[in-house]
Amino acid sequence: MAVPGDPPNGTPEGIGGGDDEFRADEYRSVVFDEDFVRAARLQEYSAEERMGEHARAVRSRSIWSGGGSATGTGTPGRGARQGMLLVLLIASAFAAAVYMGLRNPYVPPPGGPAAALSSTVVPLAPTTAVPGGRPVDLYAQSPAADYRVGAAGITLPAVRRTHHFTDSEVVAALSIAKDYLVQSSLDPDVLSGSASRPVRVLLDPDQLAQFDRSMTTPSGDGRHAATGWLVRFDPRTALVADSRVRVSGALTVDEVAPDVLEVITDHTFVYAVRPATGAPAAEDGASLFTVRRELRLRFDREDLTARRAELVSAYVMAGPQDCSQDPAEGFRPVLAGAGPTTVGPAASDPYSSGHPRRTAGLCGVLAPPSTPAATPVSPGP
Repeated sequence: MAVPGDPPNGTPEGIGGGDDEFRADEYRSVVFDEDFVRAARLQEYSAEERMGEHARAVRSRSIWSGGGSATGTGTPGRGARQGMLLVLLIASAFAAAVYMGLRNPYVPPPGGPAAALSSTVVPLAPTTAVPGGRPVDLYAQSPAADYRVGAAGITLPAVRRTHHFTDSEVVAALSIAKDYLVQSSLDPDVLSGSASRPVRVLLDPDQLAQFDRSMTTPSGDGRHAATGWLVRFDPRTALVADSRVRVSGALTVDEVAPDVLEVITDHTFVYAVRPATGAPAAEDGASLFTVRRELRLRFDREDLTARRAELVSAYVMAGPQDCSQDPAEGFRPVLAGAGPTTVGPAASDPYSSGHPRRTAGLCGVLAPPSTPAATPVSPGP
């Protein structure tokens, strides 16, 4: 029985055709479905395309034709169109990134240099003769009787985090502010005028040039008074007689910008001083000198990491002093037994050239010394 597709006269001799060499039944199970045909690497030209001269019978499929719903016309399939779209999107994104980078180059957030210190130093003139005595007795008879000694008088407030700063960052700002007060108000070498480095290392680098000029060529121009940065006495006038300086005051902290903390310090320092020249001072030849300092310090996160501060402003009142003396270089106390020598500050000449002393007209009056309230003593038996 002949099988459809066999030659009408049977298989010619000499062409093989035995059951062992060729059997059409073996290929009946092979199904050349539509997906198989579309996946072929070769594609037959249509009849119209083959009518052209020197036309080839088949052509290779483009990598863009894919195995999707390609038609016989060689139009790219769905998968090819998706691939081309993806490439175009990537190229467009890359071109946009380059364009935006050229039009709007990255600019780091502005930190800005630290502002220059603005300071005001007001001498307080005595109205009566300055009392003298032993430091311990002078302290006991003054408003500083209950003040703490040294750094113990600079206490930190309760710490609360702010909107943009953590508890630890607030503590760091307060501790740096306290370090600045200790070094600039209590260090013996700073008080005597023999050192300034303990204060300098705590300042923002942008303020160092102003600080150095204030130390070498101080002036009362509101920017370069040495006594605006620290407490120091003119070594030709007075020396500290007792290292146990009495201190009282408070610190407050506030967030003034998302990246800036501000600490305000308001402290009173009471020093026992004695004359620097002449015969050695008697044990009861000391007198008290009081300095009220209100400082405004600012900290960004870089300052907190480096443990430094930006001193923005300083308002200082100190006495007893003679109003005619410029306190910018160092304090010159009116010592025990002496009284005021002038009624007011030195005269200012508005016609003189150069930088005028901005605080020339500032002079206060020191309140008379008062004694602490007496503690009632219970009667004996």
